[in-house]
Amino acid sequence: MTTNKRGIELLQDPALNKSTAFTEAEKQALELVGLVPDVIETEDLQLSRVMMQLGHKNTDLERYIYLINLLDHNETLFYRTVMSDPARFLPIVYDPTIAEACLKFGHIYRQARGMYLSITRRGKVKEVLQNWPQKDVRFICVTDGGRILGLGDIGANGMGIPIGKLQLYTACAGVPPQYLLPMYLDAGTNNEQYLHDPLYLGLRKTRPATEELYSFVDEFVEAVQELYPRCCIHFEDWTGVDAVHLLQRYRDKSCVYNDDVQGTAGIVLAGMINAAKIKGTKLSDEKYLFLGAGSAGIGLANLLCSAMVQEGLTLKQAQDRVYMFDLNGLLETTRTDLVDFQKPYAHKHAPTRDFPSAIQSIKPTTIIGVSTIGGAFTQKVVENMSRINQRPVILALSNPTDHAECTAEQAYTWSNGKAIFAAGVQFAPVHLNDKIFLPGQANNFYIFPAIGMAIFATQASRVTDEMFIEAAHAVADQVRSDLLNQGLIYPLQSNILETEIQTAARVAKLVFDSGLARVPRPADMVSFIREHVYKPEYATQTARKPQSATRVA
Repeated sequence: MTTNKRGIELLQDPALNKSTAFTEAEKQALELVGLVPDVIETEDLQLSRVMMQLGHKNTDLERYIYLINLLDHNETLFYRTVMSDPARFLPIVYDPTIAEACLKFGHIYRQARGMYLSITRRGKVKEVLQNWPQKDVRFICVTDGGRILGLGDIGANGMGIPIGKLQLYTACAGVPPQYLLPMYLDAGTNNEQYLHDPLYLGLRKTRPATEELYSFVDEFVEAVQELYPRCCIHFEDWTGVDAVHLLQRYRDKSCVYNDDVQGTAGIVLAGMINAAKIKGTKLSDEKYLFLGAGSAGIGLANLLCSAMVQEGLTLKQAQDRVYMFDLNGLLETTRTDLVDFQKPYAHKHAPTRDFPSAIQSIKPTTIIGVSTIGGAFTQKVVENMSRINQRPVILALSNPTDHAECTAEQAYTWSNGKAIFAAGVQFAPVHLNDKIFLPGQANNFYIFPAIGMAIFATQASRVTDEMFIEAAHAVADQVRSDLLNQGLIYPLQSNILETEIQTAARVAKLVFDSGLARVPRPADMVSFIREHVYKPEYATQTARKPQSATRVA
């Protein structure tokens, strides 16, 4: 590759910097002699130094800070590190460590990454976006910090999430990092702690009315479409009502999706497909009870119902198999506090605020925790599920770890080994009754990076629910039968890149079949995806020759 940059300017560009791996010819041509040590190291040797330095760190937060600093200086070596051992590094660069990093974001901040777009810039959003140096942006992951993980409204501290999510596009599915833009839309925060924190990085004002916020987002979406016509907007960690309504507002007009609504739904659907395989049933044979009826729960319920419709049910029949429970109790027809997207799941039933009693009367085969209430699946809950089911499915999806509705050990112990269990965070294998149970992690990173790669490769004009259903089936199909027999309903993380390539290929096929692709259809879909996969390898760099001055006669 050729570059205009030389010397210190080149070393300060993380996309170009190779640190100690520049060859002698590159040092001479790029004016680096004396600016880097006079050695020529391989990438493998650099990786061994990174591993040694990481080994000296005492906590995962310290390792996170180190790796982000590495990313800021040497992008290729960062991705080489993370992709060398995904099972080890994904929990450090993302969940659960990202939760602690977000809570302390303003305190551990080193330098800017991504863009910070304030509501005070209304009317000039397009001009602000033009300050981003990359002119071919394919993905913008954007949050307003309104509902970060299970942490709630943490405002500008939530910027760690778009940064981390887009790292997973590359680390898990090979989407080239130069096309990715993390963004925080700063409309204020209602978190008094941060409003009074002198190191807080956001606007010190409370959040605006919904109409004002949506007008700001409208301007943002319009500017993105004008500046980056091949860009997909990934909405992330907005409050529940905003998440659902903004998705409805743009999904039929622009290339957008919401990972909390659709990505979470996709990965949980994959787990339920495999849980049904273990039980010898179909999705449409099961009955589901959610604890939590916000954007994640509703998104999952909607996608689950679409999948059951594909199995032959009517939409009403599918909705009748899904019950939901929130802070005010069971969603039922006498409730007057429900928002529009919750009402399809309010069925005739006696009012109750007692979750174990709801289990006894509804008799669900699957309970799904998206409540962010740690320990909400009590021993009584699990025992009630086990009493009415030979193989109860228990999905404790809230994160970070202390927000999980129950642990793997609790689910297996209280069910006497009957439970099919997965969580939103990774739990260790559980030894019980001379058996080893493998709890799965229902993490969105199996789904949204693969969706992203399919969109990137096909230049899809829209994102549909069917793409997430297909991704769910593709992920589920990649779990070996011997692992299913041990209760594992998700693929191993150690081979996540290959898993996502196969998933992306199936989603890409659907994109072409649906007429949404903007590139010619390839003969081999898997090979087509592989051609687009980023590899964390240094490129040989040469200096671009300066253009000769034109002599004026």
